[in-house]
Amino acid sequence: MTTERQRPLRADARRNRERILQTAHEAFAAEGISAPLDEIARRAGVGPGTVHRHFPTKEALFDAVVREHLEQLTRDVRTALEDPEAGPALFAFLSRMATKADAKQDLTEAVMAAGGPMSAETEEKAARLRELFGALLARAQEAGEVRNDVDAADVQAIVVAALTAERRRDAMHRPGRLAEVVFDCLLPRASDPDGQRA
Repeated sequence: MTTERQRPLRADARRNRERILQTAHEAFAAEGISAPLDEIARRAGVGPGTVHRHFPTKEALFDAVVREHLEQLTRDVRTALEDPEAGPALFAFLSRMATKADAKQDLTEAVMAAGGPMSAETEEKAARLRELFGALLARAQEAGEVRNDVDAADVQAIVVAALTAERRRDAMHRPGRLAEVVFDCLLPRASDPDGQRA
């Protein structure tokens, strides 16, 4: 049986899909997964039926938005891995995440793997991102730029804390400032140069 994924979309259908995704991105960014599907359709300038043809459920649409985030994060991690400065590359990647996620609930939920079960394709992309991020973290630890008593899961929790801090920051403060404060906890302690707990 032929599916939409197996054959190319017509130009108008492709434009509709891209418009729906962009609108969903903005809606989920502002409201999280609670954003109503019919409202997303209205903002995209299409009928609810058009949305359902591309994304049968709101969870499927959210999954597609999460997948786009994961793909972008994966590209960012690959770029960071090419940087010869392991520590600065890691912290620049984390800071970009937090700054871009200012007031974006969907990215926070994506990092936390929230919003309902992810599709097999999205789970695969998330697993690849975790693998690459683990390599980025290990490289920074080997360079002595990050404490050695944290693992990728610890850093994921710290990233979520930084995202939350950025969402709640006062508008008077520079974007990324609170994230930098949170990420300071990853630095090796001066009294313990190899990053191990005392």
